[in-house]
Formats: sequence, C-alpha cells, structure tokens
Amino acid sequence: MQATLEISGKTRVFGCISDPISHVRAPSVFNPLFEKHGIDAVMVPLHVPPRGLSEFIMGLRAMPNFGGMSITLPHKVPIMEFCDEIGQQGKLVGAVNYAAFDKDRRLIADNCDGSGFVSGLLAAGHEIAQRRILMVGAGGAARAIAFSLADSGISHLSIANRTMSTAEALVEAVSSAYPNTEVQPAPPNPKGFDVIINTTSLGLNEDDKLPIDPKLLNPSQLVAEIIMNPEETAILKAAKTVGCRIHYGRPMFDHQVAIQAKLFGYNFSI
Repeated sequence: MQATLEISGKTRVFGCISDPISHVRAPSVFNPLFEKHGIDAVMVPLHVPPRGLSEFIMGLRAMPNFGGMSITLPHKVPIMEFCDEIGQQGKLVGAVNYAAFDKDRRLIADNCDGSGFVSGLLAAGHEIAQRRILMVGAGGAARAIAFSLADSGISHLSIANRTMSTAEALVEAVSSAYPNTEVQPAPPNPKGFDVIINTTSLGLNEDDKLPIDPKLLNPSQLVAEIIMNPEETAILKAAKTVGCRIHYGRPMFDHQVAIQAKLFGYNFSI
C-alpha cells in the first residue's frame, strides 16, 4: 500500500536514520499507518554518515516540527552519547533503535528489539511466563530479546552460540540484571525446552545449515524465528513437519512499529 499523504506546513516530520539508507523499511510501514489513522505526519529516510551524527542531532533539536526517528546501523550505539534519557532496555542492551524529542527538545531513546519480539509472541497467544527457553544466537537482536524474555518472567533461558564466549558474556549480563531468572550457556540442543528461538541469520539463504537438529524436536514445542524474509525459514518448515507450533519473524517488526509509535505520541493497532 503506497502512502498518499498530503504534506503541508502543519505536517509533523519523523525520520529513519541509517548509513547506507536504501535498505530501510520503516518509512514504507509508518507512512501508510499515518494515512490509515488520519495522522498528519510523515516519515522520511535520512542518510546520516557516522562522522556527521553530532551535528545532525544538534540540527534536529532546533526543528520543533521534527518528532523522532527510527534508528538503524551504524547509529544504534553512538547516538546514545547525544540522548538525554535512555530507557531500561536501551541501557541493558547498550544500544537504542528509536528516539523522540519531548516538549523541551530532550531526546528520549530506547530499544524495542526484545520487547517487540515478546509482544509479538504474546499477541499470537504464546505464553512464555515460567517457560524454559532455548535461544540460538547471541548477537545484537539476541541480546535485546534475552533481556526482554527475562523481564517477562520465564523460568529458564539457555543461550547457544557458535562462539561460546559471546554466549557466556550475554549469560553474565542477563543474570546480573535478572538474578531470579536461571540463565546459562548451552549447546543448540532443543530437548527439554518449551520454546526454541532462532536469532541467528541461518535461514536467510536456502543453503544455510539449520540452527538446530529438527530430529530432536517434539510436537509440544514452539519454534520461533526473527527472520522476516523468507517468511517460512527452513527450521520453521522442519518444525511444522514434526508437528511443532511455529512463530514467524514478521510480528516482531510489527510490534516494534507499535512500540515506537507510542513514543512518537500515537497508538497503532496491530
């Protein structure tokens, strides 16, 4: 659906910042939603090279009609230096992916990678409180998801990663923030878990190896993905064959949009 917003001097402006910029999806999602909900706002892609980030933020502070932004690589960490307030998830993850100016032009930022994933799971009817979870991967998105899972009352989280030291570092960080949640590094063996989450890039390409051995799955388990394209990755297909419930990657993105919109001052239904 293409946005046909009428831009005027009263239109509130939002942005999506990145370098490079051609791949960003946020404007193509937000603009139809602005139109659908009758909101006089527009989101535009903003190509911001890293060396110009400080001047860029200074300029935005001086623009009263600029409301906020989605933040992608390589700015998720360096932009924190210029924020006036960072939410709990952003502090824990050590990176932010959205920000907005308040009425005093203070820049408020947070990270919704993890909360978007958890919200998507819950909206689909998948309970995670008191569940045992295996997460495969310990990269940027995995880090955010791990903290959000722990915050959601799971009973146990095992983290598997190709580089074990990376998994161990994430385990230590989550355990420190949520001492009542049992967290440990582990091999990618799904036996004994209620939920298995693939946060790796394995599945983007047809010839990728599987993140776990589907022969070890059983029909009582939920297998979740964060990859959006292809919609049904090889591990999801294999899990369906076993009889497992599956959860696609798209809801994570959709719920991130809804969470960002709230900081921007709007409520979007998913």
